[in-house]
Amino acid sequence: MNDIQTIIRLAARGDGITADGRFVAGAAVGDEIHFEDGKPVIVPGPGHVVPVCRHVPECGGCQLQHITDQAYCAFVLDRLVRVLGPMMPADVAPVALSPPRSRRRIAIRAVRRGGQLLLGFNSESSHRIIDLQQCEVMLPELFALVAPLRALLHETLAEGQGAGLTLTASDTGIDLLVANIHAESLDEIQRLTDFARAHGLARLSVEGAQGVETVYEAQTPQLMMGGVRVSLPPAPFLQATVEGEAALVAAVTAATAGARVVADLFCGLGTFALPLSRAARVMAVDAAGPAVASLAGAARAAGRPLDTVHRDLFRRPLTPDELKPFDAVVFDPPRAGAEAQVKMLATSAVPRIIGVSCNPSTFGRDARRLADAGWAIEKLWPVAQFRWSSHVELVALFTRR
Repeated sequence: MNDIQTIIRLAARGDGITADGRFVAGAAVGDEIHFEDGKPVIVPGPGHVVPVCRHVPECGGCQLQHITDQAYCAFVLDRLVRVLGPMMPADVAPVALSPPRSRRRIAIRAVRRGGQLLLGFNSESSHRIIDLQQCEVMLPELFALVAPLRALLHETLAEGQGAGLTLTASDTGIDLLVANIHAESLDEIQRLTDFARAHGLARLSVEGAQGVETVYEAQTPQLMMGGVRVSLPPAPFLQATVEGEAALVAAVTAATAGARVVADLFCGLGTFALPLSRAARVMAVDAAGPAVASLAGAARAAGRPLDTVHRDLFRRPLTPDELKPFDAVVFDPPRAGAEAQVKMLATSAVPRIIGVSCNPSTFGRDARRLADAGWAIEKLWPVAQFRWSSHVELVALFTRR
């Protein structure tokens, strides 16, 4: 018996949903689904395209490579509408979509098993590693290291041993952090040093039980942020793409225009604090000690009006009294959101609050608390820098109703 349905929207994780509520992986809005003996057969519609990567759909990095850019941007907006509901503002900027092969920071895994070295991303909803032969999201210079790293780790890892790798493309070269490998004997250190030198790495560090240790450093990895050169600690948090960062910074700059004193909470290396310090006095707060130290040194060297505070905002959020001096507050928390800090912001006298989020679900929770306290989202900037994934980011300007 044939059962024919049409995909009417995409779920939060990218699966197609039929009118009767069934989920179909790999489907796009407008696809016709023939259920034959309960199994879906996809007849592609106008929003469906052939994925450009051979690893789709096994690789968990690109759930939505099978849909057009227009359909992808529609998914991003629909995701925000469904999370925010009546809080969604009328003023919404176009989706800022990062191009293919633009990811400048990636985390991949390796394991040696059965005499083979597998290196790549996890498969969807699994710990199985997809051995990368192609990648359409990471920068070409990062992907060029995949094959050499596979050879290096084949010699380095024992049977059954795994390792994690974080690669970051900086202005001064690639920074590589490898977790769970030994770098104690002269032979082990020499092998890693030879690899780093042969492939022109800026820095190679290893992470073990004693923490992170730099094995090789030809140049300190650095990035320009707001016209200031910032030195990067190993495996720093960065916005995923240059284009995505530019879109987020432009939105935050627009939302804080005219503010003379600004707080940047969960500031990291200064993605927003440094650009904002061109026109305002900035207090930048974060619990990540190495990032705060790098930001403080960079701001001091550049003579920027920027003060740093090393503080855990989850345990010790800024209170309404502490927030009084600021014309605007920017908060950019991890995926868990900023529940404790938002409670303080909600009852503060700050004229403007700018939320930056990489998780619409926790942002929705924090936005509802602000809405309940009399705040409204005046403008929203959606950003899709994790191209083809279900990962959605945004900037939102809150003002008092």
